[in-house]
Amino acid sequence: MYVQKGCCNYLLFFSDVKTILKGVNGRLKSGELTAIMGPSGAGKSTLLNILTGYKTSGMEGSITINGHERDLSQFAKLSAYIMQDNQLHGNLSVEEAMNVATALKLGTQISKQEKQKVIQEILETLGLQEHVKTMTSNLSGGQKKRLSIALELVNNPPIMFFDEPTSGLDSSSCFQCISLLKCLARGGRTIICTIHQPSARLFEMFDHLYTLADGQCIYQGSTQQLVPFMATLGLVCPSYHNPASFISCGEYGDYVRKLVAAIQNGKCDIQAGKPFPQTEQLNNADFDKKINNTQSLPGEANHGNNLLSYTQNDISKEVPASAGDGVVIPIEMTTCEADKPGVTSTLLEDSLPTSQKRYGTSELNQFWIVLKRTLLFSRRDWTLMYLRLFAHILVGFLIGALYYDIGNDGAKVLSNLGFLFFNMLFLMYTSMTITILSFPLEMPVLIKENFNRWYSLRSYYMAITVSDIPFQAIFCVIYVSIVYYLTSQPPELSRFTMFLSACLLISFVAQSVGLVVGAAMNVQNGVFLAPVMSVPFLLFSGFFVSFDAIPIYLRWITYLSYIRYGFEGTTLATYAFGREKLKCYQVYCHFKSPSTTLEELDMLNADFNLDIIALIVIFIILRIAAFLFLRWKLMSQR
Repeated sequence: MYVQKGCCNYLLFFSDVKTILKGVNGRLKSGELTAIMGPSGAGKSTLLNILTGYKTSGMEGSITINGHERDLSQFAKLSAYIMQDNQLHGNLSVEEAMNVATALKLGTQISKQEKQKVIQEILETLGLQEHVKTMTSNLSGGQKKRLSIALELVNNPPIMFFDEPTSGLDSSSCFQCISLLKCLARGGRTIICTIHQPSARLFEMFDHLYTLADGQCIYQGSTQQLVPFMATLGLVCPSYHNPASFISCGEYGDYVRKLVAAIQNGKCDIQAGKPFPQTEQLNNADFDKKINNTQSLPGEANHGNNLLSYTQNDISKEVPASAGDGVVIPIEMTTCEADKPGVTSTLLEDSLPTSQKRYGTSELNQFWIVLKRTLLFSRRDWTLMYLRLFAHILVGFLIGALYYDIGNDGAKVLSNLGFLFFNMLFLMYTSMTITILSFPLEMPVLIKENFNRWYSLRSYYMAITVSDIPFQAIFCVIYVSIVYYLTSQPPELSRFTMFLSACLLISFVAQSVGLVVGAAMNVQNGVFLAPVMSVPFLLFSGFFVSFDAIPIYLRWITYLSYIRYGFEGTTLATYAFGREKLKCYQVYCHFKSPSTTLEELDMLNADFNLDIIALIVIFIILRIAAFLFLRWKLMSQR
């Protein structure tokens, strides 16, 4: 694999651009365990994100696979990216997580028996066979890391990227993890991982080392040749020092420019048994001149020295959208045989037919698999399921006791209207807040699984949209049944059906609002902004101010308030459609006639069907908006 970066002149016009990688080059081979090493801020994660295709903007350059320009869509089918944090679903067991991965990645063309055999072999290889029934949340850090690897090994990708695989692990777990990566590389895969500062024992396990400092390559080649190579530059590593610490922690002093010039910013590949490139003492001016003189046009590769062309490329941070439409960094991946004389195999041609589908199975099958997994999450999530059920029952009886038997009392119509409004308020906040809190927590897993081609965004979104509707509907039916009976609303099936339909739609619309906020914002901002954004809808709901009392220039807001349609719908279901006069236990009841109540609320000419249609339209619009925000967020992450 080959990487190179340089400086883009047009980027100099923008003062807010921060250059992260500066003209880096590199070559990574299959069958080798490669470590991208360097101090914090050197650009390791940025480089890895570009190699994986996770970052595709704000940079320029070329990435080649066996001398062919990389096609990102095809490359994504070849590779897997295991991120630093173990993004796993804690409500699944190891066996269930593997079953989901095989179902999504291997599709229906492979039988269940063959899938189970694949799962068994992978778990035995990774030492997880004894934990098949263990919930993911109960695994140790090392076991979670191995499970993350196992999930991506299902479809046997030839290229695997790891971001800080040893982060958070003890020394024993670190050794097991790197040993596993070494074993995977020996199987013919290309294994690339970033690592901050490995111990001497771990350092010796790597076959190939790519070291960054200040956004430039200061060493590329065999780990065994690192110390002898640096000695030729006058940088002698003491015998008691860890070579990884010596090169990555700056213990060699300020020799970055000298090392970059000696290695030609990654163009030279120091291999065991081969002579070192000729080095020389250079000052800063000579260094710049040497780098400029070694640049060649794209496509001019010195194959004799395992070098690729050097082009002026750059990876920057916070680049304005107009700064370029970049692809970035150049990389060449070769198989073991590709380096042998007379062999011209290509990784894309040998490992992946061009007709291979984007995903392992159809979108309909993806939808069913993710839906079943989501339903399983819901059943096991105590907060999401049982706490919501308990809250709806508890609040239902509490509201029923507070407003007990007021529905048919002409002297308590205003209190009954307060019940109708609070009914909308409760259903809105319980549906909206639980989605705002839970949906952003799914984002890291969604980002990882969608990037690694487990499923399409459409399949995932349809699954989570459908999965929670039955539960929300059941909770709403239980709550409405309790309060409707205890508050003595009209005992007519048609009115109860209309009342319930308005309440259900309010729940679904509020849930959609939670999806929009959760997709567009993080938990902290969403929890604050969602209630604040709901205030205008509450003010213009028709409860506090009747429609005819609202100033003309503000009446348009009422048409956007879904609370208004829900409140109006439940009010019409309660008092409209020729309801008889209410009972009056006092001398005079002003609202004894239901038509008087509707006139006071300016609802005499209101249409219940129109309210239901408006809620359905708002529901559809919000669901589409949530999907667009979700897609935008996934793209912005990259």
